[in-house]
Amino acid sequence: MLNKLILGTVQLGLPYGINNVHGQITLDNSLTLLEEAFKSGITFLDTAEAYGNAHEIIGLFHRRNASARFNILTKLPHEFAEQIDDKVERYLNDLQVDSLYGFSFHSFDSYKGKIKDVCRQLRKLKEKGHINKIGVSVYTNEEAIKSIEDPLIDFIQMPYNLFDNCHLRNEVLEKASNSNKEIHTRSSFLQGLFFMSPESENPVARSLKEELSLINGIAERYDISIQDLALHYAFENRKINSILIGVDNWAQLLQNIVSLQRSVPKEALMEVERIKIKDIDLINPTLWNKLT
Repeated sequence: MLNKLILGTVQLGLPYGINNVHGQITLDNSLTLLEEAFKSGITFLDTAEAYGNAHEIIGLFHRRNASARFNILTKLPHEFAEQIDDKVERYLNDLQVDSLYGFSFHSFDSYKGKIKDVCRQLRKLKEKGHINKIGVSVYTNEEAIKSIEDPLIDFIQMPYNLFDNCHLRNEVLEKASNSNKEIHTRSSFLQGLFFMSPESENPVARSLKEELSLINGIAERYDISIQDLALHYAFENRKINSILIGVDNWAQLLQNIVSLQRSVPKEALMEVERIKIKDIDLINPTLWNKLT
């Protein structure tokens, strides 16, 4: 299943995640993570200018490993002053690659506000081979559907996980499949929330105590781990093209790879469909600060 895996790099440049107790990964550990990920067969990285110095760390890895080149998906910042072609040229230099596999808008609002201004430049960059595919990062189904309907857009990145599940997302998955648009999903572990105890005092976990208990119950009944359940729920959906995951170190990534090699009963995945989040704001990490 590793051909569906995209390794997120926000942890390389920033301390990130609700369950992250270690902070930002050190430079040496970042380079080791990239080296081992490439050796294991992972060839795609997701990054952004907003992720601290992640671009520079990836570029450093590429300079030190001439025969190892990742396919890069990066994002256009919410606000920028320079021309798109100048920015892409700088990204290519920072990342030490000849082209970007994916170039996406960081949010639907950014896409909606800038698409008219940059559409022509993006098409030209695609024609020149500097960009392979153009995408949009979204949160809601409405945003996803509007993006899918744009012929310029090749892929949508959206949340999909045990809580943000097929009950909520099936309409988008169907429309994307019928429109030959790629779906890249993120938040498989909901920033580590699924690994927190239902009895945690964390305000987000406390608000989702009942739902956390449900996934713990599924895992116990089928004698599988939460990690197995969460990964396989996304990876075994054939309408999903790629799954983005983030880790804090190589050991965590190896755990994910081993997890994907195990089997998970289909009945366990079907039980996930019965989980229905009443307040969907609770599964949007951008709104979690309202609970703290």
